[in-house]
This record gives sequence, C-alpha cells and structure tokens, in this order.
Amino acid sequence: MSAGQHTLAMVGAGKMGEAILSGLLRAGWPPSRLIATARRPERQAQLAERYGVRVLSNAEAAAQADVLVIGVKPQDAATLLEDLGPRVPSGKLIISLCAGLPTSFFEKRLPESTPVVRVMSNTPALVDQAMSAISAGSHASAEHLTLTEELLRPLGETIQVPESQQDAVTALSGSGPAYFYYLVEAMTDAGILLGLPRQVAHDLIVQAALGAAVMLRESGEHPVTLREAVTSPGGTTISAIRELESHRVRAAVLDAIEAARDRARELAASVD
Repeated sequence: MSAGQHTLAMVGAGKMGEAILSGLLRAGWPPSRLIATARRPERQAQLAERYGVRVLSNAEAAAQADVLVIGVKPQDAATLLEDLGPRVPSGKLIISLCAGLPTSFFEKRLPESTPVVRVMSNTPALVDQAMSAISAGSHASAEHLTLTEELLRPLGETIQVPESQQDAVTALSGSGPAYFYYLVEAMTDAGILLGLPRQVAHDLIVQAALGAAVMLRESGEHPVTLREAVTSPGGTTISAIRELESHRVRAAVLDAIEAARDRARELAASVD
C-alpha cells in the first residue's frame, strides 16, 4: 500500500506536526486521510478550520489511523504514552518526531513488537525544504522505513541514518536553521552599522545565502573551494576571514553544535 492510501494521525500537532499536515495536503493527500490531536480546544478548532482534517481524541486517532506520528515535546511523551500506549493496536507504525528520545523509549511503552521509526526533521518543512533523518527501531522493517520516507518526501529531502547518529543529526540539522538565522541577524546588524537600510541589508544577505546554498548543492564542490574562489589575495574577503579566525568563530561553531548534541542526550536521559 502506498503512503497516500494510509490514514495518518498527527498526535500532538505542534509546529512540526502542523508542517507535516500542511505539506501532505499540498502534496495531494485528501483531508479525510489525515487526523490531528491537540490538548487545547482552541488549537483543535484552529487545526480543523485551517486544514479541514478530522480532530479526534488520542484514543480515537489510535483506533482509526494506520500510522501514528508523535509530535509532542520530549518532556510530554511519557505522559502521553501512559494513556495512549495501551490503546495502540499491535503492529501499527509509530513515527516519532520527539527530539532526543530513542525508539526504545517508545517500544517499552507500546505493545510488544510495535514498529517505531525515529525522525529528526527541521522547520524548513514549512516551505517544503526540510531535511528529515530517519532511523529504524528494533521492530521496524525496510518497508516501514520506505513508507516513512514516502510520507516525508513532500516536505523536502530524506536520509536514513543509524539511530546512534540521531543526536548528532539533531544538533547539526534539526537545530541548524537557527544557526543560519542567527548569522543572518548578525550580518544584518553589520549592514546597518555600515550605513545600509535594514531591508536592503536583509535582502542582500538572504539572496547571498540562497545563492551560496544552491552553489553548494549543485556544483558538488567542497565549501573550501567555493570560499577560495571568492577570496582574492589582499582583498576584502580575506580581511573578513582573518577577523572570523581571530575571534575563533570556527571553534565556537564546533563547541555550539557539540553542546546541542549533549543537550539532546540530556533530554533523553531526563525522561527515560
């Protein structure tokens, strides 16, 4: 059965869950095959009105959907599964979007042999440019991974990784867009400092970032090669690079991403 013939329930439709719902609808999924759950009544009404999907209780979603996507915050997952776990029919595919939580966390709270697939995506799913890393739990088959990829493909790119690499993926790709936004914010401030209007600085930086990303993807060149092509001897770019190196920006990036990886591990340890 192809992905579009399944019924999918987004359990805990937060920002990432909503991004998946909207992406599937843009890809042609009928609203009748999509279910959402949410704790707050106002959020339930918002989802039903905005997307035309059924908004049900967790128990109803577990009974009616073929695939359950868990999109709650990691610290809320244990409470959710205390209630939902016993209601999940055996063999139903569970896809977890919960950062830091291993598939074993879900497997021990669900019926025996329940297939679980762990996914780390990111917010560019909202514009169909996500990167979603997928890992199989101990009961998930190649078919389950293929189905998960089909479900996520409308949102962008997918990649399969061993689950042991998921904390690194979370730090690098899951949090990655925030690092770029932080850099754009700093560069915009620099443009203002140099006398440019904020909007002009913003537009220049966003287009530069977009162009650089496309060149990285399409050229196949190493980023060092592309950087060197912009860096003329004695020029403006090398002066800027010297300042970045003197402020240990490269080392700061390494430390920041390592800290994000460590925090992902702490989240898992705090709720296991």
